Amino acid sequence: MKKQFIIVLMMLVPMLAMAQDNTWERIEVEEQPKDNPDAKYLVPDAVPEVDGKVVWKTTLYAEGKTADEIYDILLEQITKMTKEPNQIANSLVALQDRESHEIGAVFHEWLVFKDVTFSLDRTRMNYQLHVATRNGEADVAMQHISYDYEPERSKAHYTAEEWITDKYAVNKKHTKLYPISAKFRRKTIDRKDFIFNKFNSLINSK
Repeated sequence: MKKQFIIVLMMLVPMLAMAQDNTWERIEVEEQPKDNPDAKYLVPDAVPEVDGKVVWKTTLYAEGKTADEIYDILLEQITKMTKEPNQIANSLVALQDRESHEIGAVFHEWLVFKDVTFSLDRTRMNYQLHVATRNGEADVAMQHISYDYEPERSKAHYTAEEWITDKYAVNKKHTKLYPISAKFRRKTIDRKDFIFNKFNSLINSK
């Protein structure tokens, strides 16, 4: 009886050791680092420069549509944009040339960073849009960007070139945004993405 108990115990020891090893393996697994919420804004040249000026350019494609059709769709949308609630006086369509299929517009709008009870943080953002359409395509550019921060009080004026570019808004390792200009860079990139994506959606859905 004693011998049988010893044999059974000897058989159980390796199994217990294996179970313990597996348990420790599970405990020692390292937690994966979370994604950086600013990753989109930290990409090198997320704010591109052309000849020292901040300019976002893109070509949108709308297979089967003529230059006239794309022109009409984008002109209608840009005109609507000048009348949106976030617009300030003097936002307007400055160029409408159906023959050359070009549209130019100037915008002065509120870019809101925070809007809660008794606390409104925003800047006046100024920029220009230029559109040139062809059969099946549209070239869109956003440029001449500047900000008038807290115009009712400090009247601080910044250009995009001196405020949201990699040189002024991102550390050298491209791992974090500088605190003061970060909100401007984030909101401007978001606004650009919204406009370009809206244009693309419209010319491909109508």
